[in-house]
Parts: sequence; structure tokens; C-alpha cells
Amino acid sequence: MRIGVIGLGKLGLPCAVAMALKGHDVMGFDVRPDVMNKGRRSYTETGPDGCEPFDPYLEASTVRFGTLEEVVNHADLLFIAVQTPHDPLYEGITRLPDSRTDFHYEHLVAACRDVARVASRDTVVVIISTVLPGTIRRHVLPVLTPRIKLCYNPFFIAMGTTMRDFLQPEFVLFGRHDREAASLAEAFYRTITDAPFYATSLENAELIKVAYNTFIGMKIAFANTMMEVCHKLPGTDVDAVTDCLALASRRLISPSYMKGGMGDGGGCHPRDNIAMSWLARELDLSFDTFDAVMRSREKQTEWLADLMCAHEPPKVILGWAFKADCDMATGSPALLLRAILEERGVPVTLIDPHMDSASLVEGELTVATYLIGAKHSVFAGLRFPPGSVVLDPWRYIPTDQEGVRVIPVGVGPAIR
Repeated sequence: MRIGVIGLGKLGLPCAVAMALKGHDVMGFDVRPDVMNKGRRSYTETGPDGCEPFDPYLEASTVRFGTLEEVVNHADLLFIAVQTPHDPLYEGITRLPDSRTDFHYEHLVAACRDVARVASRDTVVVIISTVLPGTIRRHVLPVLTPRIKLCYNPFFIAMGTTMRDFLQPEFVLFGRHDREAASLAEAFYRTITDAPFYATSLENAELIKVAYNTFIGMKIAFANTMMEVCHKLPGTDVDAVTDCLALASRRLISPSYMKGGMGDGGGCHPRDNIAMSWLARELDLSFDTFDAVMRSREKQTEWLADLMCAHEPPKVILGWAFKADCDMATGSPALLLRAILEERGVPVTLIDPHMDSASLVEGELTVATYLIGAKHSVFAGLRFPPGSVVLDPWRYIPTDQEGVRVIPVGVGPAIR
């Protein structure tokens, strides 16, 4: 098919490339002219061999770029992947504010208005941006013309694994406003995947997307609660607990995210919980579960700060990307940990070979109290200088290091 993609950021462009690699004729547009090229990108994607630079995929693809009008009138199917940002206050790298707010929709609304303005024929438009329930009907539909046949199709993708997640979805979700548009979109997806196709109302699809993301945050908060319990309870090990829970796929869903570690991070999950907390207040819910998840995340990070402060300075957070083997720090729980330490007047150094220009050299590490903030694979074989303390919330750093105290967080004291 002839595919158009509006919005070529770290999610939109990899999805456009994935579509092109499946044989579709893809043309993209972005309001930032500097991204409409096949030049070097700074981010990585998970490929067949693990974490790989995105550039070779982009260079090998047939993705083309054009003006907004060219892209709209090229496309049989037009995807709008425009951001719906939140204020930095709600990113999850600082303490949870008392205030709450919805996402900002001005970029999405402007893109939809512009598409409707330049469309010269009936055009199937598929919005993939994350929004709260009611947003499309309230803000988007009023700016469209009868030529625009609309569906809402949020992608369940993550930064760093965008192409893999797009090409191998668990299911394909569609908020169906125009049945003809939904049928065309389903025909497109049958060239990508045989995953289940779930069609529902616009509002249901909007809610399912944020429910999915916030459920992940809830699972991580629960797993980290078990990690703290086990750290304080003799004879227990959080991995033994969560590994067994992960087997309960009939009633506890899946093993994904059921591991103790750092708090939830990324460009979606903390902010989605905060936005849903805003909605909980708007709807006067009897209990704000989303607020509770975010406060749990913050309190668990405070506890990790306590563990660091129980040992001698200097303090070092090793790995401040928001997840393993990733070069992005949006919503990083390690940055929240730094903010809490600095609030206490405790200086802390951040080191991350994926985020810093300099590579990590073992011989350059000094004696310090380290906490592993991101489970980068490069840390697994790292040898620390004698006299150091290493707090490992992931429990994968070798403990047999002479003169080094490696503390696997989530493993209780031995029973004597």
C-alpha cells in the first residue's frame, strides 16, 4: 500500500521504516525539516542481534520524505504519530507534584487540521498518539472535514524496541469511527502480523491504551514492593517469589515486568499514570489508584536512597538511562533517585556508557558506593575497586569480588 506517516520522532520514524521493510511505499513528513532525511540518528533499536544502531535500518529502507500535501495525497493510509506531551514536571524524574493535568493536544489537533486542509480526496487517517478517553471526539473530530475517514490505532511500542514491537504486536487495537477506514487498516495489518484485531469504540480504545501503560506501572510497583519485603525478611529472595508468580499465566497474566528493580520509566508510563490521576479527580473516583502507583514508585526510590546513604560517600549511580541497554533517559527512575539524594544534600555522580560520550573503563572507577540504576549488559562483568559497595537492585552483578561488598537488593539476610 501507499503509506503516509506524519510525525517522524523516535517512535514514528522507526514504525515508518518497519512498514517500508515490509514492502510498503512509505512517505513521511515532519514539521521539523532537519529530521526529514536519512542522516545519522542517535538512538538504537532492538534487532536480531540485540541492541543495534537504528541508522542501518533507516539507510536500507525505501522511506521517502515530502511536503505535507505530497504525503497526504500519496497515502492510501495515513498514520499520524504526533506527540501529546506533558509538562516536564510530570515526567517522573522529580518528586510527584500535587497538581495534575491532561496531556497537551495542540500539536495533534494542528496536525489533524492541516491534514484535513490539504487532503484532495477521501483519506483514511489513523491516529496513533496517546490521549485520554474522550479526546478525539472532543478535540479532533471538530477540526476534520467529511473527506477524512478516521480511526484511532494506538501502538503498544516502547522506545528502543519500536520496530520489533510494531512488527510483533500482542494484538492490534482499533477505535473504529469509520468502518471503511477500519477495514482498510485491517487489510494493511494483515501484511504485517497475524495478531488478533480488536475493534471497539473510540473511547474504549483511548482508555485501553492508557490502561495498558498504567497496568505496567502497577506491576512494577508491586514487584518492587516484594523486593523490599524480601530485602528485610530473612530467608527470602525476590527472584524466587516473582519467578513463581510469573508462572501463573492463567490468572496473573504474564511474566513481563514482574521483576524487582528500579521504578517504572520511559516517555509514557510515569506521565500516563499522572494524567490518569488527573482524570480520576475529574471523575471523582472513589480511589485514585494511579496516584497510589506513582507514590509507591517515589517511596521505593526513597528507600533506595536510604540504602545508599547507609554507606560511605562518594555516591555513584551507574546507569541512568530509563531501561537496560538504552540510550534514552526520559522518565528515568535513576534521575528521580538523584533528585532525592540532592534534596538531602548528598552529592551524586551519574555514569552511563550509553548516555555519556566517554566509554566506561574499569580502571577509572574509584572507590565509592555504587547503585546500578539501569541493568545494562556491559555492567555484568564489571570488576569494582576494592573498598567499594555495590547496591544491585537487579541482582546480576557478580558477588565474588575481593574487597568489594556487592549487595543484591531483594535478597534477605540468611537464616542462622
